Formats: sequence, C-alpha cells, structure tokens
Amino acid sequence: MPVGSRVLRLGDMILRRKGSPARRLVQAFFSVTLRLFFRRIETSRAGLVPRAGALVFVLNHPNGLIDPALVFAALPRRISFLAKSTLFRLPVIGWLLRTVEALPLYRRADPGEDVSRNLRTFEACRRLLLRGRCIALFPEGVSHNEPKLRPVKTGAARIALGAAVPGLKVVPVGLYYTSKTSFRGEALLRFGEPLDVPSVEPDEGGEPPREAVRELSARIEAALRGVTLNVESEEQLDAARKAERLFSSVYEGLNMRVPLAERFDFLRKLSAQLFARLSAAKDAEELRERILRHEAELARTGITPENLSLSRHSRWYVLRHFLLRAALLLALSPLTLVGALLHLPAYLLCTLLARLFPRHGVDEIAPTVKILAAMLLMPLTWLAVAGVVFARWGWTAALVALPLTALCGYVALRSLEELYDMRGWFKALLLLGRRRQLFLRLLIERRALQDALGRMGTPGEG
Repeated sequence: MPVGSRVLRLGDMILRRKGSPARRLVQAFFSVTLRLFFRRIETSRAGLVPRAGALVFVLNHPNGLIDPALVFAALPRRISFLAKSTLFRLPVIGWLLRTVEALPLYRRADPGEDVSRNLRTFEACRRLLLRGRCIALFPEGVSHNEPKLRPVKTGAARIALGAAVPGLKVVPVGLYYTSKTSFRGEALLRFGEPLDVPSVEPDEGGEPPREAVRELSARIEAALRGVTLNVESEEQLDAARKAERLFSSVYEGLNMRVPLAERFDFLRKLSAQLFARLSAAKDAEELRERILRHEAELARTGITPENLSLSRHSRWYVLRHFLLRAALLLALSPLTLVGALLHLPAYLLCTLLARLFPRHGVDEIAPTVKILAAMLLMPLTWLAVAGVVFARWGWTAALVALPLTALCGYVALRSLEELYDMRGWFKALLLLGRRRQLFLRLLIERRALQDALGRMGTPGEG
C-alpha cells in the first residue's frame, strides 16, 4: 500500500461522525449502500486534509449523485455540500438532501432557475465557514461522462473569497471510478495540497474583485487537474487502462492486488506521456498496437493479464488455493442460489431503469439511477419475501426471513464475484497445462511490454 493510501472500511464511514440522529442514520444508510455497490473504496493522501478549521472541498463530477453520496460518506470531515436546486424538489431525494444539510445551487443550465437566489446560498456557506465547518462543491457545474476535467465555474472562488474567513483553505479532491455503471467497481478519492485563500477587499457591490476570483479559479482548476486523469478521448482512456492493467498485473497474484491509488498514479502518468506528448511518435504508436494485440489475444483465450501471474506460484499452492475456495463456495451454494434467484428481478430492473433514464437535464445520471433503484428495490425484495413468509407461517418466520434474505443476497454477490475471479485463474491453469508454449509466449510478451511501459515511469511517481 503506497504511503497515504488506505482502504475505507464500513466503520470508517459510520463511526465518529457528527450531526443529528437523522443525519447519522442517513450517513450509515449511504455508507452501507456504497460499500455494497463498490467492491473497494480507497482514499489517497487524506493526511493532507487539515483536521480543524474551515475548508472548501472542490471535486470533479463524473458520476451524478454517486459523487456527493461518496463525498458525504467518505470525506474525513463533516461537510455540507452544494447540490443543484432542482433535486430539492424531488420527493425522497429532496428530504435526504435537507437531512444531510446540503445547500441548493441555482444553475443557468436548469430552465426556470433564478440564479440570483445563489446569494442566499453563498451567505449560508459563509456562516458555516465562519463556524469552522466545511462545504463541498463541484466547480465543473454538471455531471458528465467526458474523460477530462471541464473548465471550472467561478462559484467556488467567489464563495471562498467572499467568506473572508481567516485561515480558510480550498482542498482539491479527485474522484476516480474503475467503472461508473457496474456493480462492484472501485472508487478512489485522491486529495491534493490545500490552497490558501487570500484576503481581499470587496468591490463596490460587496463582491470579491473579479481579478481575484479569476486567479483563484485558475488555481483551483490547476489543482483539480493535478488529482484527476484528464485524458483527451475515451479511446485514449481505454488504451491507457489496458496498458495500466497489463503493467499492474505483473505485481498481482492469486491473493494480491495492486492498490487503486498506485494504479491511478501510473495510469495518469501513462495517459499523459504515452498517449499525449508522444502520441505522434512511431515507437509509442507501435507500443500501443502491441498492447492492444496482446489484450485481444488474452481475450481469445478467456484470461486477463493478471491470470498470467499463475506461473509465480507452486503447483501445491495453486491446488490448495482452488480447493479451499471451491469448498467455501460449495458450502455457501444454497444461500448463493436462493439469493441470486430472489434478487435477480430487482437487479434486472435496476439495469433497465438506468438505460431508460440516462440523463436529468444536462447531467449524466445513469449510474445514479442504478444505485438509487437498488437502494429502493433491494429492501422491497426483502420485505416482499418477508410478507410471503408471514402469510404462510406467521410473524416469527417473517422476522427470521427478513435478515436471512438480505444475507442470501450478500452471499450471492460475493460468491458470484469469487466465481468470476476463479474462472479466469482456472482457464489460465488449463492453458498452462494444455498449451504451455502459448502461455509462456503470452507471459514473455507481458514482461516485455511491462518493461517498455516501466521505462516511462513506475506507479506512484508524479
């Protein structure tokens, strides 16, 4: 684990949180949901965040309402975040936002919104900051699917400068997801160096001087670029991810994965060097084509780059590993089968709703729809099963069925993940036994590509 990087456990997200009982209850609910939705949530360089004093957190906005939910549950300080005003008019979401002390932001991009009402929001932010509290906002203004940062709006700088709070700092935070739409992806919060907010005299209208706002906005944008990927196109991002996966796979094995923060650092450097400044160079283009060919050949055999690390383990270790995991999966198979069958309709409906409602105004919200649907449909599944059990066997059986159904769903989720992982390793084992020459050729090519990528920089640098 690189210095300053850690995996967030559920206890980290729930315990030692402040606020009203309702806020803490909502925080616990979001935390459990996010830990189920994401296989891994990791923070990088959280030690940079001051433990006391007023702060303005600024973040990129790639993933709709999942971004503020993750920020709310995972940031190391109690925060109030700014959310677009139209969300406050939605029945359930509006109540949740008010409960977690969110503040409305009125955007020109939303039809019919009066942006002059932001003055009241800015004043509320100032009062919070004067009390040493923290606020969080997304200065890009909209949630989007672009692989690079959009130009930041001036709202963050105006709030920070207009608050006139001594010692106020702006903390940049980069949000990164390995997959925004798939269940059990990974999420990273990468913190940057806090920015000092200068003291300025307001102009005749009581507003911060425009030049100071522009200067601080430029510093915020530069700081956010320092903690985000910023790849020019989805094609480049896909190629860079394949290259990063190939490089990281050399260090992975049956029971070890490279930390997400380390993989992100290398992916960021790689996308900047290999697919930006060197994109026109012949050797860089040849390397990219070799990576894509290698990835395609692996796909044809049904394995992934990390599965080639099977050769590092002894036969006895591999056999023991597979037997233990297979025995555990077999023991859990009744719960897995029941959980999968009971939760399949809700899972399919979540996927369908995400496809039917990919946008809310100018914002991309497909992942948000999926997770919100899951937050509603999964508990409804548990209640429906408990209701059927109650009708047939009474209250006692229903009270047992409710947590048991949820447990079956969780076991099914983890077991299916395990089966998917084991499938790749098992195919690699068969390939090593039946087509050893092909396995070794793929292994040698992976090492050659890893060496070529390593000459551009190793994970953790930069």
